[in-house]
Amino acid sequence: MTLFFRRFIGALMLDADAFEDIEAHRDADMQSVVVLLMACGAGGMAAAGLAGTTAAGFAAGTVVVLGAWLVWVTVIAAIGTIALAEPQTNSSLHELLRTLGFAAAPAVFLVFAAIRTAAPFVLVLVAVWMVAAAVLGMRQALDYRSLPRAIAVCALGLIVSIVTIATIAGMFSVEVS
Repeated sequence: MTLFFRRFIGALMLDADAFEDIEAHRDADMQSVVVLLMACGAGGMAAAGLAGTTAAGFAAGTVVVLGAWLVWVTVIAAIGTIALAEPQTNSSLHELLRTLGFAAAPAVFLVFAAIRTAAPFVLVLVAVWMVAAAVLGMRQALDYRSLPRAIAVCALGLIVSIVTIATIAGMFSVEVS
């Protein structure tokens, strides 16, 4: 349990050594799933608080956070390993999922977005923090030497993900008159 907390705090503190440890150890697989589940739960609590509902808002928020994370990770994996790979880029999907699972650690603070007046600030702060954590995690997992390239991959991944998620949301939204 102590190792989990050290990795979790390391991810929150944007410690590159923590992400290197996460990348190198297969025993961090389930730990990264736990971090992702905590992030999804926090998103569910935020949605439930903002919507003024309990079960439906929680379920919707949880699914949205998980779906957004899956889209973002898929886009980062494609861009980072194919489009903008460095010559030494070599990674397994497990390594990338482990590090990006821990990169979701800042999302545990989404729970504070349930407070309406704090929500915009919390959402922006958590998004920026998660991008920074993803840059470090992806850089370690893909063995990037260039920090600007890692930043470009995550930023481009974020933009493509936002457009994808907005398109999907638009398909399922109902026009209210």
